[in-house]
Amino acid sequence: MVNLSRWRVRRPWRLAAECSALLIAVVVAFPLYWMVISAFRPAGEIESSEPRPWTLAPSLDSFRRVFGQQEFGRYFLNSVIVAGSVVIVSALVAFLAATAVTRFRFRFRTTLLIMFLVAQMVPVEALTIPLFFLMRDFGQLNTLGSLILPHIAFSLPFAIWMLRGFVKAVPEALEEAAYIDGASRARFLWQVLFPLVFPGLVATSVFSFISAWNDFLFARSFIVSDTSQSTLPMALLVFFKPEDPDWGGVMAASTVMTIPVLVFFVLVQRRLVSGLGGAVKD
Repeated sequence: MVNLSRWRVRRPWRLAAECSALLIAVVVAFPLYWMVISAFRPAGEIESSEPRPWTLAPSLDSFRRVFGQQEFGRYFLNSVIVAGSVVIVSALVAFLAATAVTRFRFRFRTTLLIMFLVAQMVPVEALTIPLFFLMRDFGQLNTLGSLILPHIAFSLPFAIWMLRGFVKAVPEALEEAAYIDGASRARFLWQVLFPLVFPGLVATSVFSFISAWNDFLFARSFIVSDTSQSTLPMALLVFFKPEDPDWGGVMAASTVMTIPVLVFFVLVQRRLVSGLGGAVKD
């Protein structure tokens, strides 16, 4: 009887919370819906002064113009190379660094951790110009390396901080048992510790992938003249002309850009949930 009364008291609050969550989800998803529906609108509806949240005559003309661009496939491949390299390299380096700062005691360890935290507070925009001159001096302008290296550097502090909790959650007794059984440090690292912290690696990889895939600032700043090294966000400029912008092409290209992110998220969804749960628990 007591439980029933509690359920009756909590039910309105739960209903309000669910309605609030649904409203927030609708607000967040509406721009995505508007982008997709605009990509299927014919030119007359896009330029109409009375926009409607639906279309009566869906068309694939905008997608034909996007895929008709000769360089679009090259831009897509460049984005895959940049995002894939950032995810793989940052995950491996962050795993090794998180293991080092968690399992070993060395001088300036606390200072190093504080530096990782401070690095997260520096805005990317403030470092774009210094990075431009740095890439120019090392001859990396107009190369994919000029996009990969900065993203790795900016994703590592967050990844290391997040993975520390997963490495710390692994009992040291497990490590001692592995050494007693004859396992080397490298074998314990890759065959025991790595699978246990893999959900955390997936969680950090999602953020690294999204940041690298959607990057426009670095691509615009470091790819100066060689457009063959551009990425997908730069492809939007082909359709965005100040005198006559092709909004259908912009929306279609944006939709195509969003699909790989959604696919990547769906593939790692289960690992991502468990990874974020482990991070919150720590």
